Amino acid sequence: MSTRFPFTAVVGQQDLQLALLLNAVAPNIGGVLVRGEKGTAKSTAVRALAALLPEVEVVAGCRFSCDPASPDPSCPDGPHTGAGAEARDARMVELPVGASEDRLVGALDIERALAEGVKAFEPGLLAAANRGILYVDEVNLLHDHLVDVLLDAAAMGASYVEREGVSVRHAARFLLVGTMNPEEGELRPQLLDRFGLTVEVAASREPDQRVEVVRRRLAYDDDPAAFAARWADEERAVRQRIVAARELLPKVRLGDGALKQIAATCAAFEVDGMRADIVMARTATALAAWDGRSDVLAEDVRQAALLALPHRRRRNPFDAPGLDEDKLDQTLEESAGGDDDPDPDPDGPGGGGGQPSPSPEEGPQGGDTGAQPEAGEGGEPQPAAGGAGEQAPARAAEPFRTKALTVPGVGAGAAGRRSRARTERGRTTGALRPRGALTKLHLAATVRAAAPHQRARGRSGPGLVLRRDDLRQAAREGREGNLVLFVVDASGSMAARQRMSAVKGAVLSLLLDAYQRRDKVGLVTFRGTAAEVALPPTSSVDAAAARLESLPTGGRTPLAAGLLKAHDVLRVERLRDPSRRALLVVVTDGRATGGPEPVALAGRAARLFGAESVASVVVDCESGPVRLGLAGRLARELGGTAVTLDELRADAIAGLVRDVRGTTSRRAA
Repeated sequence: MSTRFPFTAVVGQQDLQLALLLNAVAPNIGGVLVRGEKGTAKSTAVRALAALLPEVEVVAGCRFSCDPASPDPSCPDGPHTGAGAEARDARMVELPVGASEDRLVGALDIERALAEGVKAFEPGLLAAANRGILYVDEVNLLHDHLVDVLLDAAAMGASYVEREGVSVRHAARFLLVGTMNPEEGELRPQLLDRFGLTVEVAASREPDQRVEVVRRRLAYDDDPAAFAARWADEERAVRQRIVAARELLPKVRLGDGALKQIAATCAAFEVDGMRADIVMARTATALAAWDGRSDVLAEDVRQAALLALPHRRRRNPFDAPGLDEDKLDQTLEESAGGDDDPDPDPDGPGGGGGQPSPSPEEGPQGGDTGAQPEAGEGGEPQPAAGGAGEQAPARAAEPFRTKALTVPGVGAGAAGRRSRARTERGRTTGALRPRGALTKLHLAATVRAAAPHQRARGRSGPGLVLRRDDLRQAAREGREGNLVLFVVDASGSMAARQRMSAVKGAVLSLLLDAYQRRDKVGLVTFRGTAAEVALPPTSSVDAAAARLESLPTGGRTPLAAGLLKAHDVLRVERLRDPSRRALLVVVTDGRATGGPEPVALAGRAARLFGAESVASVVVDCESGPVRLGLAGRLARELGGTAVTLDELRADAIAGLVRDVRGTTSRRAA
């Protein structure tokens, strides 16, 4: 077995270490979500924690790690009356991002259940993690239905496996730890709330600290055993401190004064529900126990807020997590009081906490309200020498709920919420012969397949004689996530009538829709003489929003260049992920200028998408009393549909075409 990097040797991640240790003291806090850039010791610290946890007593031979003092009465390996006990190290189980649901919760042998009437259950990772740590690296990339199962088990302390009326339940109490890089996409707010604490980590910018990180890592790589031996005393001291804190925890007193501060803080930051209050109370109590105190102080409440609230105050995926610490201190000071609160001072020792700085309330400022440059040919501002035609980025208008745009047909991509797809979850649409292990039995089809052969098989009793060839898998249809590639016209014609603010608001609205439907997104922009990939396809919708916010405008309209660049992006993504279908969203007024025959060249580029049956929609940004209908013409050449900014709103015109390929634009009719 390889030697893990010592927990106490991790440099400069005190908040991460504290959050993990508090959950080791009080697992009912609800786990830790660690957010941060790559290469910041997230996984190293989590894996090192397992070595610090005290040994656990388990029922000998039980695959579900039942506690011999109070064995689970519904344990599939039970009953455990008279069973012996054994001590073992606490386990840390890692859940791979690509794991199946059966790998997570376990699997029932349906064939034996039907033919023999026995529950043959193979435990999953939840069973292995019972009374230990369940670690999910890149939890934001985990499929939604797996996250739902995972967090339900963490909340209830049990896992339920249901297969065609056959049910198994077993205990699943574990310390849940997830790590993620926000650049690769966010978790839904509902799922963020299910993690007890969150910590933002970043690499130090201090040269001395960075030198120490490298020095320790090189020493560990040269001789892991010797390096671990150097830190053995520190590791032993932390392990003993965890044991002492666990013993002290039931004796810690949470007074009314501290409870009032907790309630006032949660109310001041407008967090939803009561989970935040409960988590803060448990965290503050664990902090006191960790410090060897039997009373909760104001400094404990402050630190608990910094760990429990940042991820709960987000209102949409584009809000950065974090707390305004000045507001926190003011709230604690105003709510301080009560004879039973030993120290109402919010600025006491330990009151700090390396949590992220307050999130900005507003995006970049700037300027579509000033005078625009003179328009040249085609109504576009002419750039002066040295790029003087570039204009400051316009701020996005308020986002709105958009109409649902879907890709036609039935796909087989990653689970999501946009287009129809063959999935493991969803409504049953038919039956087919299983390929490999049977996971979703179609009972009626199985009975129909077996019925004609019962006499030939010598059936004599009430039971059905089954063969492997009789089994039928349920074919199910659900929803998939798509690749939504935005191609945004940032030329002078879009800014001439101060439309860019509305255009950005529309794209931001579509990005919110993509976030809710679990899509990947990409952003291509074109202006001047060329197009560029402002954001390669990614699951990080907030990264796309940030690029959109800073998007400058000005210059001519190289529409063909934008379409060709988008075609290249889709070609590469088709090789990387052939099962994920694309939805092309072109945001433009349809004009094409610059270079020889710009309109004809744009038409030829558009017909490439039509020939490949790429689902597409053109968001027509043309305004004014006289309209040329160029966006509608572009939509026909793409083989898609065109909608105006007003028609894009969900509460606008009823009956907007949902399948965006193969339809004629109403705007161009």
